[in-house]
Parts: sequence; structure tokens; C-alpha cells
Amino acid sequence: MKTAIVTDTNSSMTVAEGEDRGIYVLPMPVIIEGKTYLEGENVTYTEVFQAMAGQKQVSTSQPSPGEVYDLWTHVLNKGYDELVYIPMSSGLSSSYHTAECLAEDFNGKVKVVDNHRISLTLYESILDAKEMADDGCDAETIKKRMEEHAFDTTIYITVDSIEHLKRSGRITAAGAALAAFFKIRPVLTIQGERLDAHAKVRGILAAERRMLEATRHDLNARFASRPKKKTLVGAAGTLVNEADIERWSEKVKAAFPGYPFLYHPLSCSIACHTGPNAIGTGFVCMDRNNW
Repeated sequence: MKTAIVTDTNSSMTVAEGEDRGIYVLPMPVIIEGKTYLEGENVTYTEVFQAMAGQKQVSTSQPSPGEVYDLWTHVLNKGYDELVYIPMSSGLSSSYHTAECLAEDFNGKVKVVDNHRISLTLYESILDAKEMADDGCDAETIKKRMEEHAFDTTIYITVDSIEHLKRSGRITAAGAALAAFFKIRPVLTIQGERLDAHAKVRGILAAERRMLEATRHDLNARFASRPKKKTLVGAAGTLVNEADIERWSEKVKAAFPGYPFLYHPLSCSIACHTGPNAIGTGFVCMDRNNW
């Protein structure tokens, strides 16, 4: 069986990188002041982050069913027997459930994976799935593996302003006003399916310290016996300034010596909720060569 791997830019993988790796990537729509762009195609991460910093109205939505259907058809017409589609977590978007309905029209040739991941953690899943496909695994085997190991990851994130969380309904207006008055920063976490509150601290340094402590605790509690080389520590953010990106990356790397490390911008879907200058860290177990 010849099996294709398909995802979208919520995985932090661009269309161009996907083409280089033999992975099909659907660009997510980004809406700025009422005009729709395609993530990574005709708008960059930096432009989206700058638009939010400039108080412009920025939002996103799932790809249209027609776009997903057309991409799947295009891929199967290129000589693949089947494909694996891995969208963002069903706990964060309805993309998975929409795709499940669409897959019914493809007579078993499309397997939709609920990997419970997003951004950098989903990125690693895509690479794992691609290696499995290259090794001859069929779509059902890849889907089963991806879902069995979906929760081998953790994410912590903090935001520069809770205004965007208020706009998206993640926090009440009263809570936002109180947090702003006391300069409180929420530390949020994604433990698989959805975005949840982890802690409330004062100031960016306290938030960074709490995220690194929480990530270290999760590593030691859940994966202490796992070889470092098989666990990727990541950093992410909606940072515009290169110096800020380098500072945060170096701080995370220094906190976890010996672990593979990668920085990726947050996907636009998360950025629309976090706003500019959000930062995050976490880890994901790399499954390659383990099946």
C-alpha cells in the first residue's frame, strides 16, 4: 500500500516544508480586518503577529469542507492507495469531526487521526507518521499508533495580554480587568485535548519560571526512564523580535541540557487566542524507529 500523510498548518509545518518532505499540508485561513488570507501562503506569521499588535481584528477558522475534500482527491489521484489526515486536536477545533464526516465518501481510503495535539507537538506526530508510511505501514496502523501515543506530550503557555483571551471567550471581561489591574499573567496548559488554566503569577519572569518548572515536573513524573534523545523539548511563541525569540529559546535549552530542541512560531489558530508576544514550552516524545 502507498500511503500519503496529510495535515494542515496548525501543525507548524508550512506548505513549502511539506513539499520538501513529501507531506501534503493544507494552509489554514487567517482573517485580518475582514480579508481572508492563507497561512504561510500570502501572509506570514510575523505579519499576523504584527496585525494583532496593531489592534487589528484577526481571527481564523477551520478549512472549508470543499478545500479538504479537494486536497484529498488530489492526493489520491497522484497514485496513493490511501491517506492519513492528521488535523489539530478535536478538543480545540471541530476540524476533526468535519473530516470524519467527509471521510465517509472515500470508501475507507481516508483515515482521520485524532492525535490530540497542535503546533510543535503535532509537527512531531506528522514526522512520525511520515516515517511509518515510508516504512510500509498502512493507514489503519498509522492511525492506531498516533492515537495510542497521543498524550505523550505536554504544553505550557503564557500570554502578554489577556485581551485576546477575553475576545475569544477564554476569560470573562471582569476577570480580564482584574488580571490587568494586578498585572497577573495566566499560565495555561494543554495536556492532550484542550486549553486549561494551570496557574496565575505576577510578571513574565515568574511565568517563565513556572512553565519551566511544570515542564520539568512532567518529564520527571511521566518519562524519567525515557532516553533524552527520544524526547524533544520545544519552545514556541508569537514573538516578532528575533532577539526575544533567541532569548526564550536559549533559556529553554539551558533548562533542559542534553535534550533535542526546536523552536517554532505558534500556529495562527492559537495566536488568534493568545495575541502577540505569547511564549510557551513543553515536550513531545519522538516515536520514530520505535515500531
